[in-house]
Amino acid sequence: MRALECDPVSAFGGVIGVNRAVDAATASEMAKLFLEVIAAPAFEDGAKAAFASKKNLRLVEVPAGQQNWVLKNISGGMLVQDSDLHKLAEADLKVVSKRPPTSEEKRALLFAWKVCKHVKSNAILYARDGQTVGVGAGQMSRVDSCKLGAMKAQLPLKGTVAASDAFFPFPDGVEEIAKAGATAIIQPGGSVRDQEVIEAADRLGLAMIFTGVRHFRH
Repeated sequence: MRALECDPVSAFGGVIGVNRAVDAATASEMAKLFLEVIAAPAFEDGAKAAFASKKNLRLVEVPAGQQNWVLKNISGGMLVQDSDLHKLAEADLKVVSKRPPTSEEKRALLFAWKVCKHVKSNAILYARDGQTVGVGAGQMSRVDSCKLGAMKAQLPLKGTVAASDAFFPFPDGVEEIAKAGATAIIQPGGSVRDQEVIEAADRLGLAMIFTGVRHFRH
């Protein structure tokens, strides 16, 4: 239900992926929506019964496991990329702003980083601890993703945090995130303008963490 609150409009005719077996209680809530595909490791009998009356709903059982490569077809060949399997360790995190994140902000930042992985680049994700609030995706400009994520939010953005799947090329994205009401940012770092971006965060009172790795994929 908390995920649905992020964007109930776009959930219509959607696809849901679940990383655990779907039980009857979860299925009864999903069955209230018009969905086309639900993918999960398993579906309990009660869940299948709840979905039985849904026309054209496809249940897909996806076995647990990991894929080491991501393949993309291109004209005349194929692009092969490593799968995004890196799990952040405490040693990866580098606080680069004058103000460190609070413990609550840090939990929310780590949650946002996990969810941001699944958003198409350029990805900006606004979140609280355990809940996505706004998503900006698929833009040519990162600052536009910052604006779009704020525009799409159905819940208040004040006090949220933001995650970016790749570095900020300019300070303008940080400024848009602060304008939206977020108080902290997690991002890979690595831009030639990192110092300008950090200075913008300090000027706006934001906490900022660099991860040293990125989610951005082609």
